[in-house]
This record gives sequence, structure tokens and C-alpha cells, in this order.
Amino acid sequence: MSVGWAALAGVMSLKGPQACPAALVGSPALTMSAEHDTTTRTWRLWTVLAANLALVGALVVVGISAHSIGVFAEGADYLADAAAIGVSLLAIHLSTRPPAGDRPHSYLRAPHYAALVNAGWLLILSVLVAATATVRVLTGVHEVHGLPILIISGVAAVVMLVGALLLGGDIDDEDLNRRAVLLDTAADAAAAAGVAIAGAVILAAHGLFWLDPAIALLIAAVVGWHAARLLAEVLKALRR
Repeated sequence: MSVGWAALAGVMSLKGPQACPAALVGSPALTMSAEHDTTTRTWRLWTVLAANLALVGALVVVGISAHSIGVFAEGADYLADAAAIGVSLLAIHLSTRPPAGDRPHSYLRAPHYAALVNAGWLLILSVLVAATATVRVLTGVHEVHGLPILIISGVAAVVMLVGALLLGGDIDDEDLNRRAVLLDTAADAAAAAGVAIAGAVILAAHGLFWLDPAIALLIAAVVGWHAARLLAEVLKALRR
């Protein structure tokens, strides 16, 4: 649920190629180890990104069929997380490149602008979801199908939990970028579990449909709050 922090960590922690003692620069063993670590990190991020995008498609389909704005909110959250992971991948890619000629570290601006777009996109999504959920509450909530909500959100929770375990397998305490993505993924698993519980309650009670827009409002509020903070931090970084 804490979407965008992966992008923010990627922006703030990207400082170009990692510094190392002069005696070790150019060491074949050091180079091979660094390349292996980067390849492994990138592969794991791509795996989680693919899982996010696949879930977005499934959540949109289920959201339409189940008349669930809560599932749509979950899909918006995952789509925003996919954008954040994309910024993280961009940060990793650019960190392996040398400074651009007479403009040292000029490539650092690219992740800043990508994170800026991500923050704006997050704000738009959160406002749209909140507005739709509010309209449903005010005009009366139509029937929501609890079973498909329970199934897709349960699957999403498991997939994101596996993703969190994958990312946390050999995480470095100093790697802010991967730690942020890990926290995002773990929070997604928790959010999906919450939506699944709401679906189970709706299914068991054969009612309480107001739970669907209520949880959508909760997700939109959290996403919007994090998006606003991300936007403020990125704008602050761009002014430096």
C-alpha cells in the first residue's frame, strides 16, 4: 500500500557507480560479483513487476464482473506500484553508467522526473477512486459479489507475499531501493488480505455491500497521502 516509496528511495539513493577502494577498482572478481548482484536484483524486480501487471489485468476484470470499486482501488494500487518498480529499475540501470561527459551525474535527473510523473499519476488515481466510492455511498451501493472479490484478493495476497519473500531473500540493509520495494510489496499483500476479508464478510452476510466502497476509500486515502509526500520530496530534490 505504501506505493511510490520504491521510486523515492531509488531517486534519493542513486549516486552512480558504487565507490570502492582504488586498489580494488578494475578487479575481475569485484566486477563479476557486482555484475552478478545487479543481474540478480534486476531479475527479481522484473519478476515482481510482471506479477503486478498480471494482477492489474485480473483485478480490472474481476472489478467489472463483481461490481467492486474496492477491487478497482486494489488494481490502481498495483498499477502505481508497477510504475514505482519501473523507476527502481531505471535507477539501477543508470547507476551502472558513467557520468555523462562534462555533466557529472546528469543522468540522475531521469529518475527524478519519472518519480514526479508517478506521484502525479498516483494522485489522479486516488482522487478518481475516492470520488467513485463516495458517489456509491451517497447514491446507494448496488449488489457486490463477494466470492470473486475473495478469490482474486486472496490470490493477490499470496502472490505479493511470495514477491516479498523473493525480494527479501538476500537484501542488504543499506540498499534503500530494494528495501522500499520490499516494504511496498509486503504492504500490498496486507492490503489484498484486507480486501479479501471484506469479500468474505460480504459473501457470508449476503449483504453489507457498503464495505466495498469503504475499503476503496481507505485504499485511496493511503495512496493519496503517500503520493502527496512523494510529490513533495521529489519537487524538493529537483530544486537542489
